[in-house]
Formats: sequence, C-alpha cells, structure tokens
Amino acid sequence: MKRVIALIGSQRKKETYDAVLNFGEYLTSHGGIEFETIFLHDYNLGFCTGCKLCFDKGEEYCPLKDDRDLLIEKISRSDGVIFASPNYAFHVSARMKNLFDRLAFIFHRPRFWGKACTSIVAQGIFGGNKIVKYLNSMGENLGFHTSRGCVLQTLEPTTEAMRRKNDREIQRAATAFYKALMRSTLPPSIFRLMMFRISRTKIRMMLNEEYRDFRYYQEHGWFESDYYYETSLGLLKKVMGSFFDFIGRKTTV
Repeated sequence: MKRVIALIGSQRKKETYDAVLNFGEYLTSHGGIEFETIFLHDYNLGFCTGCKLCFDKGEEYCPLKDDRDLLIEKISRSDGVIFASPNYAFHVSARMKNLFDRLAFIFHRPRFWGKACTSIVAQGIFGGNKIVKYLNSMGENLGFHTSRGCVLQTLEPTTEAMRRKNDREIQRAATAFYKALMRSTLPPSIFRLMMFRISRTKIRMMLNEEYRDFRYYQEHGWFESDYYYETSLGLLKKVMGSFFDFIGRKTTV
C-alpha cells in the first residue's frame, strides 16, 4: 500500500480542492493507494523570522513552536506528495510559500529520498506553468523525484470544453505520478550531482562541527559519498563529480 498526501494551499474548497479530489480518484483507481487531503490552513504554521537557527544549530532550535514538525511527520510517513495551489499573483499562495520557507533547512539537508511528488495549479488565465516548475523544483530540493504536474484553467464561468480539457490534464498527471510512485530511486541528473558536490565541498571548507549542516553531512557520510544516497554513477558522472568537487574548491573564498 502506497500512502499519498495532497498539501493544499487554497483557503477554500473550490477549484483547487476539486482538482485534487479528481486527481485522487484517478490515482486510487490503480489500486493500492491510500490518499489523504491536507489543508494547510488547518495547521498552525508561523511565518519564518529569518533567524537561521535551523540552518546553523538545527531545526529543533526554531523559536516558532507550532505544527511544522507535524507536517514534516506527515510528509515523512508518505510515499508521495502532491503540492496543490491556486495561482495567486503569478505564484503559489502565501500558505504554500510559507510552508517552503519553514522547510528551507531541508534544502540544505535533503531527506525525502525515494518519495515522489507532483503539483497541481488552478488559475484563471496564465502563469501556471512557471508555478508548476517552481513547485517541482522545491520538491527536488527537498529530495523528492518529480513527475509532470498539471495546470488547470478555472476561469469563471467554466465552459464544458474547459472542464473536459482539465479532466484530461488531471488524468495524464495522475498516471505520470503513479508511475513515479512505483519507480525506484534513480541516479541523479548532472545538475543535481553538481549541486550536491559543490555544496558539500563548500560546507566542508567553510564550516566546522559547530554548524548543523557540517555535522549532518558528516553523520551521513556525505563528505565521502558519490551522492546523497547510494547509487551507481556511470563513468561520465564520476568524472563530472570530480570536476564539480574541483569547482567547489576553486570557488570557495
């Protein structure tokens, strides 16, 4: 049984919520899927103060005592996550953006390996494709492997042709997500390999054991590993990895 949660950044149970339910119906039709919807507005999630304690000392030192860790636990217990948001001012909703702000320390210390994520964006006219790319990028930075998301046109009044098109988009995205959910962890892309190797080189050269990032990399053996998780790199990626280590050393002041 695969567990999937949908994190919804909408304030209302309207277009975004309806799209998530439709997505869930297509997804669960494959069988073996447990599906849960989670409205972010039902959780107490304070705004990040920018104190950097989660980066420097550890997330347990965050001065905001709220439901952040409860949401992290729900994500950790899932096999797949759907980030769903309306298009607000050509971006995700404030609640969705605040979630990523509060999880930003995980961008430094990714952890959601072997999990899949995708995105759903509901909008009036345009801008949604960039938001889908943003949501998938956030998922990758957290450690997920991503599948294509979907952008739905929900301009009112919604025509029948528009509803049929949205339904096709949801079905395609749900099918792609199911495949990603069933897929084993893949080797990293050249870009992700570059990000890891340069970041870990800078952390090793610029920080020490006083910093949580340094200790986390040390504890997980990331200063010596090819990548965040055990994987088989081909000859090209091994050579590129060594090159990225070199770039990291040369660009560290």
